[in-house]
Amino acid sequence: MTSDALSHIDEHGNARMVDVSDKDVTQREATARGRVLMKPDTLALIVQGQMPKGDVLATARIAGIMAAKRTHELIPLCHPLPISGVEVHLRPVEMGYARAAIEIEATVRVTSRTGVEMEALTAVSVAALTVYDMCKAVERGMSIEDVRLTAKSGGRSGDYVAP
Repeated sequence: MTSDALSHIDEHGNARMVDVSDKDVTQREATARGRVLMKPDTLALIVQGQMPKGDVLATARIAGIMAAKRTHELIPLCHPLPISGVEVHLRPVEMGYARAAIEIEATVRVTSRTGVEMEALTAVSVAALTVYDMCKAVERGMSIEDVRLTAKSGGRSGDYVAP
């Protein structure tokens, strides 16, 4: 594979930020999802507002929003973007077989020259990490899984919806 095929590598093989100045400014949106698996007893404490560290869902929502806004500070070579909207939804789910989860979905919007996939993925990831942090005193065996891009729209590459 040549450096021409790798947009973050220059002709000398060095990392670089992609120059997006030739791209059109368009409305772009990305949605990502993930989950934190846990025991039903842990989920019950979250839903009942009885976790020792406080309101898990509200704190994780705020953490996800903040993370989306600061993605460029966390992921090398990401562009700082004028994000116009971030929504983070957390949904408690009983899964059966003595398992439960918090399902997380984040949607990020921007009008810019580059997309917000990384911002949506970062929002989900940090929201999930926040759930773990706030609940680890009760259950250390939780797992974060299935963090993925589920949809994106706008930009040169067009729309994407995960199968």
